[in-house]
Order: sequence, then structure tokens, then C-alpha cells
Amino acid sequence: MGGNGVAGKLRSMLKRWAVPAAGTPVLVQPPPQVKIGLALGGGFARGVAHVGVLKVLQREHIPINLIAGVSAGAIVAAAYASGTDLETIGKIGCAMRFNDVARWSLCRLGLVGSERMAAFLKRLLKKYRFEEMETPLGVLATDLATGEAVPFRGTGDVILPIRASCSYPGLFQPIRYEERLLVDGAMCTEVPAALARQMGATHVIAVGLPMQGPDVVPNNMLQVVNRCFQILQNRAEVAWRRDADLIITPHVASVAWDGFKSGVEMIDAGEKAAEAALPEIRKWLTPASTTASALKPVPAEQLAS
Repeated sequence: MGGNGVAGKLRSMLKRWAVPAAGTPVLVQPPPQVKIGLALGGGFARGVAHVGVLKVLQREHIPINLIAGVSAGAIVAAAYASGTDLETIGKIGCAMRFNDVARWSLCRLGLVGSERMAAFLKRLLKKYRFEEMETPLGVLATDLATGEAVPFRGTGDVILPIRASCSYPGLFQPIRYEERLLVDGAMCTEVPAALARQMGATHVIAVGLPMQGPDVVPNNMLQVVNRCFQILQNRAEVAWRRDADLIITPHVASVAWDGFKSGVEMIDAGEKAAEAALPEIRKWLTPASTTASALKPVPAEQLAS
């Protein structure tokens, strides 16, 4: 009886580790299924650079299994997830202006309202609920009272979460949701790499837009406030970097936060940054292989199982 048990385990071992002809590549251990998540950070007008990143990934047939975004990244992520083609997203992004998504409406909580953003999103997106998205989507906002991240995914309307994620403090009025006041998701997490991980990604590509360079000199109050937030977020970026396997940084530091007119250049910058990252991404999709001479014995604990 004991002999039969040992023989059975031996047969199983030989079946799993059959040695092929010399020099023939064999899979030593099948890698776990790769599930790539794309996390898109904020950046207001500069968020159009995300379109360039997506163009390269699509052109090179890199599978995006899920996508998450904050602020401007949430708009691009939702448009992509809903099935809007990238050419359309790029054209709309390049033609977009501040008044397309905001209306000056002075109140105690902000200078502009985002009601126009709802109409803008209904023109841009092809689907308006999380459960209808062609690619699983996550959107991140921030609870103004607690500072906690508020993730949206799975089911429900996408318009309100995106408006909340884009509600830049002091400029946009916060969004009320279930007795909460929600503001820009980038206030708690500049790039939602952790959310992509929570959604099931085994590998996370984070796209972070750099702080504006010293050549971009603020010339109004809003630009001063924006630069201050960028400085704070730059100091805190170590947190989201921990959840990213690869970070893509389009070179858009010379573009102002409201530089909508530079859309074509920003898309190009996103493409170049993504192309530089392709060799690393392809490694994730290539099964690990070896030759017969490199085969390792089955660990004893596996034989005993």
C-alpha cells in the first residue's frame, strides 16, 4: 500500500516534469495569469497625455484588464472603459476648454460648479454605469471631512463619481454624496495604483504627470494654489508608488495646469513615455522558460501533498 503511494507520486512527478529533447524550452513553473491594471493620475488639462499612453498600449496589443483614474485621469479612464475610441477621446481632449466642464458660480464652497461636466461626460462616454463598462473601471474621490479615499466601482452611476474626483478644492464646489462632501481624488492619492490593485490587478502600470517645471511661472491665484498642491503631492508620491509595478511619466512639466491648447504635444509625450516602457511590460506577458539542463527537482513538500 505504501509502495503504491510512492509509485503514484513518482508517476505524477514524471508526468509533470517530463524531460524533452535537449535544448527544447520548457515551462518550469506556469506563471500566474497576468492581469494588468492601468492607473491614471490627475493633472487637469495635462491629463490628455493619458490618451497617448493608451494609444501605444492598444497599438501594441497590451491587454488592459482594468483601469482606474482620479481627476482628469478619471475622465480618460471612464471614456476608454465605456468604449469610446481613442481618436475621439484625443480630439475632444484637445478641443476641450475650461468652460466646457465648469460654470462660474460663486458660493462659499467653491468658485465654479461642475454641472456642465455632466453634459460633457454624456457626450464623451458611451456608457454611464460601472456595470456596463467594457473594461472594469474604478474612480477615486476624497472625503473632505476625513481625508479618506472614497473608491467607486462595480455598480452605479459613473457621472457623479467623476465630477467628485475632479472637484479641485477651492475652485470646484464639492459634490454631496450620502451625507459626505467629496473633492478631487488626487487630494488623498495622486495616482490610484492601490485601487487598481484592489480591483484585482497583478501588475499595475501607473501614469503620473510630473510637477510643473520652474519655467512655468504662476501668474494668477489659481495657478499659485495649483502649484502648492503639486508640491504637496510630490512630497507624498512615495505612497502610491509602492503599489505600482511600473511608472510612466510623460514629459509635460512645461505645460501649465490649464494648457488645453497643448493637447497634441501632450498626447505625443504620452506616446513616447509609453513606448519607452514597452520592453518592461512585454516581460510580464512572456512565459518564463528554461532548458532541460536547468530543470529543478520537485520540492519535497509537493511530493508529500
